[in-house]
Amino acid sequence: MSAREHALKYWYPVAMVNELASGQTRETVLLETPLQLEATADGNLNASAHKQSLSVQNAFDHWWVTLSDNPYPLFKVPEAAETDRRFVPCGVVRVLCSPLRAVENFLDIAHFPFVHTDVLGAEPHTEVYKYDVKIDDTHDEVIASNIRFYQPQAAKSAEGGIETQYIYRVPAPMVAVLYKTCPQREDAMDVIALFVQPVDEETCDVWPWMALYDDTSSMADLIQFQQFIFLQDRTILENQLPRKLPIDPGLEIPTRADLTSVSYRRWLKKRGAYYGALEGR
Repeated sequence: MSAREHALKYWYPVAMVNELASGQTRETVLLETPLQLEATADGNLNASAHKQSLSVQNAFDHWWVTLSDNPYPLFKVPEAAETDRRFVPCGVVRVLCSPLRAVENFLDIAHFPFVHTDVLGAEPHTEVYKYDVKIDDTHDEVIASNIRFYQPQAAKSAEGGIETQYIYRVPAPMVAVLYKTCPQREDAMDVIALFVQPVDEETCDVWPWMALYDDTSSMADLIQFQQFIFLQDRTILENQLPRKLPIDPGLEIPTRADLTSVSYRRWLKKRGAYYGALEGR
């Protein structure tokens, strides 16, 4: 099976729900395939490629499309059913990098003090403490846990610096879900997800989404805060070479702080998820 054939079997975001008015159309590209999107009068979305209708589903405030007749099931985020949370789709950002690079960058906590200075990190708090990474065999996901990092402003609602607890999930090759300390509730964690739409192997559209407990910030402020963070990441991502993600050992030298990245790359290789990856030395 080729890299693209494997990638076809997943679901991908292509628009936010309620983004298009009834009858409004839009064109986009998924896995090098031009798509036509049209909002229907009953609030649904029609999607087609080469005049053939595609399967569409509504999840996490986004419309998801697959190019496969027999796709893998869409992953689950249980917190999406907690109606007391605020659900925040943050729009889309085009990034000139491999879709796998975009996910890996989201998993990297070591860059916080240097890229997101005085927000998600700050010197001299640069040490990445030992944490745990495993492959959840039940759900076939990468799980990184017991992560802690000092953050001057962990969220829009945060008032001052705190040591933030992190858990990462990678439930699909081009999806990452982060659980982190909620500044307003000690008994819950905020959820921040990165849904990646692969345009081609070196270009992607990134759709951040959040499920938060925050009763003080406006929706506009929440979106602006997350977009500000990701636009800082985009600058780094678009300057990384090669644009594709090196997937084999020896192509890039990892450190102890890169444990999640190493596990992610091994997991991609085990799955045969090579779309957007660079193989061989």
